[in-house]
Amino acid sequence: MGERGTDVAREASDLVLLDDDFSSIVRAVRMGRRIFGNLRKAMAYIIAVHVPIAGMSLIPVLFKWPLVLMPVHIAFLQFIIDPACSIAFEAEPEEDDVMARPPRDPKEPLFGRRLLGISLLQGISVLVITLAVFLIALSRGQGEVEARALTFTTLIVANLGLIFTNRSWSRPIPATLRVSNPAFWWVAVGGIVFLGLVLYVPFLRDLFRFSFLHADDLAICLAAGVVSILWFEGMKLVRRRKSISY
Repeated sequence: MGERGTDVAREASDLVLLDDDFSSIVRAVRMGRRIFGNLRKAMAYIIAVHVPIAGMSLIPVLFKWPLVLMPVHIAFLQFIIDPACSIAFEAEPEEDDVMARPPRDPKEPLFGRRLLGISLLQGISVLVITLAVFLIALSRGQGEVEARALTFTTLIVANLGLIFTNRSWSRPIPATLRVSNPAFWWVAVGGIVFLGLVLYVPFLRDLFRFSFLHADDLAICLAAGVVSILWFEGMKLVRRRKSISY
């Protein structure tokens, strides 16, 4: 019985090996790497976007300046942040080189110091730009409501910029735009539409304590928001050129 049982077990193991579908293993590894990468992107975005929110909430209070962010503004921001983290990043396809990367060290944390440092730098750069817009507006005597409208609009543009730049830490934004992810466009278009409503519908504008922004004001906010993420896009290009040269 012992020898017969051993023969049966050997035949069964041979059958499993012969019928095993290794493509399913490859698909599982690819899916695991995609999920892991998207989790890191979402976490990087969450940390980055909350730095300017915290800064623009606390700094005016500390220096006794006019308030920029009130509960209604924070709620508006969360309507962009929450879907971006829970839907848009989760739906992001895997990177082109996801299966060419070496295996990850099992001891490597989900979110290490390098990723934390870059995320904080992203957030600090947005904070510096939005704070500069706010202070310049006040120094020009534009008033509290106009300074708040300019600063908040810049923060929304920078927020959307953080979403798009964190879609990939290796490819620039123009390259990621060619990758299909309808969830990102829903978040982006929804954020822009609702921003337009709070800026140009009188009832909502009064609720948010904004002033009417003209075309040149919007251009300033757009330029400032884009500038806040340019350094990270430049870093991507430098790293890409180095990898190609090797």
